[in-house]
Amino acid sequence: MAYQENNKFSSQRMNRTEQPKVRFYKKRWFKILAVLIFLLAIGGAVAAWKTGSVLRKISEGGLLKSIVHNIPGVKDELKGEKEGRINILLLGMRGENIPGGGLLADTIMVVSIKPAENKAAIISIPRDTYVTVPGTQDKQKINAVHFYGEEKSKGEGLEAMKTVVSEVTGLPVHYAASINFAGFKQLVNAIGGVDITLEQPFEEAMQFNEAHVCDPNVFTVPTGKYEHKKNERGKIVKSYPLCTNPQTECGGDFKLPAGKQTLNGDQALCYVRSRVTSNDFERAKRQQMMMKLIKDKMLSAGTLTDFSKINNVLDSLGDNVRSNMQLWEMQRFYDVYKQVPNPEIYQRVLEDSEEGLLYYPGESAAGYILLPRGDNYNRIHEMAQNIFTLPIQSDIKPK
Repeated sequence: MAYQENNKFSSQRMNRTEQPKVRFYKKRWFKILAVLIFLLAIGGAVAAWKTGSVLRKISEGGLLKSIVHNIPGVKDELKGEKEGRINILLLGMRGENIPGGGLLADTIMVVSIKPAENKAAIISIPRDTYVTVPGTQDKQKINAVHFYGEEKSKGEGLEAMKTVVSEVTGLPVHYAASINFAGFKQLVNAIGGVDITLEQPFEEAMQFNEAHVCDPNVFTVPTGKYEHKKNERGKIVKSYPLCTNPQTECGGDFKLPAGKQTLNGDQALCYVRSRVTSNDFERAKRQQMMMKLIKDKMLSAGTLTDFSKINNVLDSLGDNVRSNMQLWEMQRFYDVYKQVPNPEIYQRVLEDSEEGLLYYPGESAAGYILLPRGDNYNRIHEMAQNIFTLPIQSDIKPK
């Protein structure tokens, strides 16, 4: 009897020792936990998707990538974040399907952010800078690069502009975004207008009545004058009739009084577009200054510290903004920016002076163009790389 009991005990002990060990990931509790984590990750991604529905329109990222980056343990790191400097290309244009050069990028800025140093920089590149179109041997004004990229394939415009702007500045351009005229107006109106104080009255009496080459859609009223295209020897090879727009923009003669005032979307757009009475470089300075004023207004309203408010602003923009940022990158960029909501800003506008690093080579077949001093980008590269140690350009302010 004792033998049987001992044998039974021995058999039970052997069975326990020989029983295969169940891995933790096969256990029921782990499976339940894994399912819960996955559901939470999906829930978080879907919530972000619903909260930021507009992001689907402006971003290349999809729901699957957002789900992945909502899973605990997945590292969210922006391009350039490890190096301490994130570079973003910002473009402004009339807009797709709008006559009059809708896809020409007439506003070209590189914004750099150094979160650890609480610094940001803005570099403006004139639209007449003469460059080689990426992937070709063709020379064009830089504002046409976006158009040629979009002609190839939708979305290629941003990538082509990233490439050429990186060549000009020597900086890795990590991300790009564009906003059209309608989006800019909606942005300004969404934040209740932009507060500005002008030292003297502002007027653009010429640009919005300016004649352009006649077309069947916008510039349809003949002026009796012509624009002449010349060859390299200065001989006229072709003439184009000039027309005006019967639907005058910005009231024709755009004016703002001196003093403190709040500009609505239409006024702000006319102000940052004005260039003929002054020049393209002064316009770029106004655009940079307007960016700072918009930031200040959003900061004072608490918009930049509340992602839901930012989402509401973005929602008002609809189809008027495009970006190559994925959804999780937008969220991460917002988290990074919260660390530097009011950074010290360093500004530069490339222009045709020794300090501005560009020059006008004279009349060409492409019309008015700008080239880099020294006929290479070395000095521009040096400026862009060291902008945070250079004196701030003091003439970028309301006048």
